[in-house]
Amino acid sequence: MKISQPLASEYNPFYGGYIEKIGDQDVIKVLNSQLSDLESLFSGLSEEILSYAYGEGKWTVVEVLGHMVDVERIMSYRMLRFCRGDKTALPGFEENDYVISGKYSPKLTESLLLEFNYLRKANLELIGRMEEHHLTLSGESNGSSTSVRALIYILAGHLQHHMGILVERYKL
Repeated sequence: MKISQPLASEYNPFYGGYIEKIGDQDVIKVLNSQLSDLESLFSGLSEEILSYAYGEGKWTVVEVLGHMVDVERIMSYRMLRFCRGDKTALPGFEENDYVISGKYSPKLTESLLLEFNYLRKANLELIGRMEEHHLTLSGESNGSSTSVRALIYILAGHLQHHMGILVERYKL
């Protein structure tokens, strides 16, 4: 099933940049290809590089990876709840608190990559079982409504965004 780009009314404008990163690409192909793209990006990085932050108060490379894992898990939980028709409003989360609590160190890199891989593959399985009507179901999180279709694009666009930052600002 081809999943069309969500309408602007299906998500909070905060997520618009993530969705625009995917545009009219086949989002399922993007989600699949990102598995090997992420693995390649982190392949062979030294502990020194994984511990690098490009500025004061910025996350280290491995903390960015930990953040990507956290968001994959959180957005997929939202996606599951919404595609099941659950109308319970979900809270937001403070990403910086998650990174601090995660205590992400270079020693965790392989584990984080494995966790991301499992999460993404599980998400692809869930998405693959969805029917057309599931895509337009929506729910509330962090005070705004988001459709399942938008969450699928957000999963892909969020990872694309942070991999781009790792290349551009961290020079990976």
